[in-house]
Amino acid sequence: MATSDKSPQPIASVWTRPRAKQREQLSREQIVAEAVLLLDADGIESLSMRKLGTRLGAGATSLYRHVANKDELIELVVDEIYGELEVPAVSAELDWRSATVRSAYSVRSMAIRHPWMASVLGQVGLVHLGPNVMRMTERLADVISSAGFAGEEADLALSAVFSYVIGYATSEAAQLSLIARSGLSEQEWIESLTDASAQATENLPRLREGRDNYRGRTPDQIRGEKFDYGLQRVLDGLEFRLGSLRTED
Repeated sequence: MATSDKSPQPIASVWTRPRAKQREQLSREQIVAEAVLLLDADGIESLSMRKLGTRLGAGATSLYRHVANKDELIELVVDEIYGELEVPAVSAELDWRSATVRSAYSVRSMAIRHPWMASVLGQVGLVHLGPNVMRMTERLADVISSAGFAGEEADLALSAVFSYVIGYATSEAAQLSLIARSGLSEQEWIESLTDASAQATENLPRLREGRDNYRGRTPDQIRGEKFDYGLQRVLDGLEFRLGSLRTED
């Protein structure tokens, strides 16, 4: 049987190829910073190498000296945004649970500040190789390990927390982006659906009760309460698991 002479090809990523030499007129850092401003202002649909080059006063060709394509640019901007996150160290004043909560809220705030992140996290390839993501993950691993998790279980515990956090935060950001495109405030958008919601839940008592439970609270308060409830229950589960590990010892 003939064998293939083809050797495995590396996964294409900005983090797996040599970085081009910087040119004085334009740097990768300038490109990334301007791309973030463009994305925050106009959303992911507006991002193109041509438009970004125009904003920078440079041709698209100049950008391609620093990033091979739009996918690489997205990898870079996502890693840049992860650099905004606050991950405090555990200390005498801050236990592992409090540090994890503060980190989780930082992720949520990041997603709301940059709602376009919700639509690109599934497109960023080897984002885990980005320097900011790696530093953040290392600090989070220190926090989780300080609780008493070790080895593979520390990684599993970290994944459990931040799968919830990122899932909730990106969903929340996507909803807020949808509302923003309507031209209404969040409160106005909800009020515009009041009649339709009442009709839809007329014969659904559980859903109607759930809707009525939140009367008198602002949309921001409701979103915050839901986020915090889920986060605290995940951490409750991890604390229960830690108790079991101590019993086993």
